[in-house]
Amino acid sequence: MNNPKNIYLIGICGTAMASLAGMLRESGYVVSGSDSDVYPPMSDFLDQLGIQVFKGYNAENLKKAAPDLVVVGNALSRGNVEVEYVLDSSMRYASMAETVKEFFIRGKNSIVIAGTHGKTTTTAMLAWILDVAGRKPSFLVGGIAENFGRNFQVSGGPDFVIEGDEYDTAFFDKGPKFLHYLPRIVLLKNIEFDHADIYADLEAIKTAFRRLINIVPRSGLIVAGVDSPVVRELIPAAFSRVATAGIGVGEWQARNVAPTADGMSFEVTQADSMIGSFTIPMAGTFNVQNALGAIIVAKELGIENHVIQTALTTFKSVKRRLELRGDVNGVRVYDDFAHHPTAVLETLRAVRERFPKQRIWAVFEPRSQTCRRRVFEQAFIDSFEPADSTLIARVYGASKLDPEQTLSPDRVAEGIRKRGKAAEAFATTGDIVDYLASRVQPGDHVVIMSNGGFDNIHNKLLDRLRGGKA
Repeated sequence: MNNPKNIYLIGICGTAMASLAGMLRESGYVVSGSDSDVYPPMSDFLDQLGIQVFKGYNAENLKKAAPDLVVVGNALSRGNVEVEYVLDSSMRYASMAETVKEFFIRGKNSIVIAGTHGKTTTTAMLAWILDVAGRKPSFLVGGIAENFGRNFQVSGGPDFVIEGDEYDTAFFDKGPKFLHYLPRIVLLKNIEFDHADIYADLEAIKTAFRRLINIVPRSGLIVAGVDSPVVRELIPAAFSRVATAGIGVGEWQARNVAPTADGMSFEVTQADSMIGSFTIPMAGTFNVQNALGAIIVAKELGIENHVIQTALTTFKSVKRRLELRGDVNGVRVYDDFAHHPTAVLETLRAVRERFPKQRIWAVFEPRSQTCRRRVFEQAFIDSFEPADSTLIARVYGASKLDPEQTLSPDRVAEGIRKRGKAAEAFATTGDIVDYLASRVQPGDHVVIMSNGGFDNIHNKLLDRLRGGKA
């Protein structure tokens, strides 16, 4: 990229873009940028790094910054005044994914964590294992890795661990981001239909992952989660080495999986040879799948079992992954990022495995581009099965969607009731808080799921339970 020194990011307050800004700043570049929404905590984070942020988009911002390179966030499109100025002025520009590749990944051992579910947790887990092993990894992950207190690290070690997103790259590059990441090791966890706003169907998703599989070098490795039927279908096309993995299936297996007081225990075998016994401080079989993939990559890199177990024991997960937000008078309130039917089911199943006799309330906001659509209605009806009672909020931004294609919380609630479980749909967050506050009892677990802020419902409920008015 001709060694630019002054870099400007359009859409700098997005999670990935802000992380890239931090990585560039810590690497010695002059960094600035703009966004339509500039507010804490992202604005505080950027300010602490000495990064100038312009509030709102204006061509004058670029004139003042005079950058050598402009990074365009994937939320930006033609018509944005800064995008138009960049094009009119023939300024050098690139996507976030391309910039990460050229500035940070090239020359490293790139480890890409890909799939529909579990990417963020597995990326953070593997980065922590490598850190405990003394490999000083660089990483970029889509959530706050609690062990590091941030979602990126630029370090001098040989590895770069990155969450490989299949979402499109930029308005000028509609391919998935993960194709930019020069993968040498791919941990391909699972594949399902998602991102209904940009992928027409499952076949379109498959095409994206086929392209990822096809760019892993022959000397590289794909750890293939063969619990997933689609992964099993696609993986024979690989040119690289392949390690199949799963719960009781594949070359590498997790066996004798069992819940413990603090998480899960399991054994790992390779071709029926015992590799070792491991424990993780997190509930859920899906977290065993996450750990299995990370263990296989760690063994590929020559890391000993006792180092892996030390890292797993001390792993603190990622914010918003069954994060306990509070316990008031025996009522535990959790926050989780789940927004796909499979993720909802696995999250609730994890709570049920740990607390088989206690009451579970599922509180869900349909917010992502996929789950707001009617295509997943029946799947959501099925996914709330582990909960005793389900409360569904209004569809976020429903006024901007085609009513015929929009998920109906009322239909989902009715479907759940037909299965013999309690379920209600609500018009406002306040109504949900009122309903819960008058009904929860000591020993109950309230699992709140959304990929957004959900109108601060977690704090409102906790305040009410403490005796406040919320």
